[in-house]
Amino acid sequence: MHNAAFRVLGLDAVYVALRTPAAALPSMLAALATVGAAGNVTVPHKEAVERCVARKTELCAQVGACNTFWTEHGALVGDNTDVAGIQAALRQLGADGGGTWLLTGTGGAARAVAVAAAAAKADLHVLSRDAARARAFADWARGHGVRAAPARGVLDPDVAINATPAGLKDSDPLPLDPASAAHLRIALDLVYTPGGTRWVRTLTAAGIRAQDGREVLVQQGAAALTRFFPDQVPPLDAMRAAVSRALSA
Repeated sequence: MHNAAFRVLGLDAVYVALRTPAAALPSMLAALATVGAAGNVTVPHKEAVERCVARKTELCAQVGACNTFWTEHGALVGDNTDVAGIQAALRQLGADGGGTWLLTGTGGAARAVAVAAAAAKADLHVLSRDAARARAFADWARGHGVRAAPARGVLDPDVAINATPAGLKDSDPLPLDPASAAHLRIALDLVYTPGGTRWVRTLTAAGIRAQDGREVLVQQGAAALTRFFPDQVPPLDAMRAAVSRALSA
């Protein structure tokens, strides 16, 4: 996606994957700062990197997770563009603010969803396989201005968002069965796989507006590119096409 954007924009840059064990994060980040690098952070390191960067944006600190970084004056600056990606994808689906959101998951991506829920003035119900984690996450979210509570009883939200890795395999359990949620209008699965996730296919067949995480991926990537190269306009069509090709391979 980013390399496709660099080609369109004529930039002398390359985007590569760096698999990094948790124990190596500090030394890897120090090395990236030394060479003036920029990039993104994915699971499971977003929260750890937020604690490691030299400086961070207000949004990065609010979310408590860093998915985008760049170098200024020899030091790494952290930001969170997941919030912008989630907001853009939900707008495409027709989420117009307010209502009740069900969030499955409590990790770094879930924190971005919570911040988006606060901006949308939605009530957030948090679902986790670990009830204690759901309570702790809801406590954290309330401390950041989110109307949040652990999910209890019958789950019947207006909007449902999966922020767990569940869905990478068709055998994974569905985050929410559409047959049990009469008022569900919109669903966003942050997972993306070739052909879409089983949850998105099931929801779409039930007449619910749903999409997987590829548009979130593109939109957060476009926002990240503006951090890497502030004078450039992200070529969204080229970035979407690159993601589509990768997921159809």
